[in-house]
This record gives sequence, C-alpha cells and structure tokens, in this order.
Amino acid sequence: MENQNNIPLLVIRRMTKYHKYLMKLVNNDVVSISSKKFGEIIGFTASQIRRDLNYFGDFGTQRLGYNVKDLLIEINGILGLLKKHNMIIIGANNIGKAIANYTRYEQLNFKLVGIFDVNPELIGLTFQNIKVLDIDNLVSFLKEIPTDIGIICISKNYAQTVTDMMVENGVKCICNITPVDLNVPKEIILENINLTNSLLTLKCLMNARTY
Repeated sequence: MENQNNIPLLVIRRMTKYHKYLMKLVNNDVVSISSKKFGEIIGFTASQIRRDLNYFGDFGTQRLGYNVKDLLIEINGILGLLKKHNMIIIGANNIGKAIANYTRYEQLNFKLVGIFDVNPELIGLTFQNIKVLDIDNLVSFLKEIPTDIGIICISKNYAQTVTDMMVENGVKCICNITPVDLNVPKEIILENINLTNSLLTLKCLMNARTY
C-alpha cells in the first residue's frame, strides 16, 4: 500500500463514498460486486474505482469482482474506523448542538468526550449526556483526557486562540467550521468546512448553465 501522505485528497474523499455504499450493499446482503456495477450505483466509472483502490492494495478478483464484506473491512481500515478517536466540540451554539446530536459517532468509532463554550448561558447545558464546560477548563481537560480531534464552531474572535490551545495540548486534527483561516503547524491535519464557499460554488455552477 502506498504511503497515505502521497495519496491525493480527492481519492481519500471518494473512499468515504465507497464506504457509504458498501455499507448499504452489506445491509442488502450483496455478496460480491463488479467495479462496473459498483460504479453504476455510485456514479463513478469502473476504471476510476479500480485506480482509487489500487492506491491501497489489490482487493478484487478478475471476473468475480469484489467481495463486498471484505472490501468494506479494508476500507474501514483505510479510513481509520478500526481505532476509536476521542473528539471535542468547541462551541455549543446551534451548529455545535447539531454536531453533538449526530447519532453515528459510535458506529464510526468516534467518541465525543467534551463540549466547550465561552457563553455563560450555554455553559452547564447537557447534550448527549455531556455537560458544556467553560472554555477555561479546556487545557486541564486535554491534559486529563487525550483527544485527537477538535471541531471548532465557536465565534471567529476565539477560533485561532482555541486552536492554539488544542494544538499545544495534543490535538492532532482540527475540523474548522468557522469563516476564519486558521494557522496551524504543518503536522496538524486541518479540514475546513465553509458553507458560504459551497453555496458560492453552487451559484457559479448554476450561472454556467442554462435552465
């Protein structure tokens, strides 16, 4: 398998889609599937699927295709789903609440261990049996409970400060749901989720078409 640092990000993003549809196939008791049929289901070409999977190994059998359960297990490993990762949410606003109430974390081997905010009106509330803590408790919390992933949906005025606190205390991955461009060391994995950018992309695509 190729070093995952050298694998294009688009390939890794497509692996998440393969995972989603393989789960559906397993639930529908599908035993095996060809790359052509799999591509028809998810909207990719057979050659695209084969190229993507070849980055990680040789999983199919000529003329027989892929064993669905076996391929799902392999992709679970590729996506890191075989290991549990602790996660915290910074921001208990509407977005933070919605993220906290997502129901598939345990299934995907994420464990939500903490929620933090600066707003006195939100501190002390409970979501998914987790009490919202004051952001002042963040450093001591991270020293006690090692955490891999931090999701930031707090006010943009605090985003960089909170990011620095997490990075300095062992958080390896940051999911940024704020309009701020965060500065992180190169060894930190940063994923930016910007709804405005996505909506502008949609507007641009619509503008290029005639309806």
